[in-house]
Amino acid sequence: MIRDADPAADAARLAQIYDHYVVHDTATFELDPIGAEEMASRIARIQARGLPWIVLERDDAVAGYAYAGPFRDRVAYRHTLEATVYLAPEVRRGGLGTELYAALIERLRGLSAGEHAPVHSVMGVVALPHPGSVALHSRLGFRHVGTIEDAGFKFDRWIDVGYWQLTL
Repeated sequence: MIRDADPAADAARLAQIYDHYVVHDTATFELDPIGAEEMASRIARIQARGLPWIVLERDDAVAGYAYAGPFRDRVAYRHTLEATVYLAPEVRRGGLGTELYAALIERLRGLSAGEHAPVHSVMGVVALPHPGSVALHSRLGFRHVGTIEDAGFKFDRWIDVGYWQLTL
């Protein structure tokens, strides 16, 4: 089941999923775990802008989440959003990421009101190498539009960042 996130009910589990990537992966460039309170605040900020933050439940437990936020804060970027998806590590590579990300994209296509409507394009930002994320974006019709070399520094190494774009 895919549903809207509830900041109060879902924040602890979503922080648990996200914090795994903070500590063990380059999928995020954050260095310190954020915890439930910060996650609830992030969910509320996205939803207050009229943008989707959704969760995927499997076997009555939250197994992942996806959301879209502003790509950049300048007003001319208002029709371009940046999408994000995270799955619990134990459910990766089972097709759930594709299902969740596709549901997010459909929600973005359906936005008809608010400061970001209509959504013209969606950006996916991927720390490289991340073959699974690259494959996910390609499978959903995103195209690679550029790479910034040595954009981030985590785990004592420089990391490139690739940009994928889907025009709706």
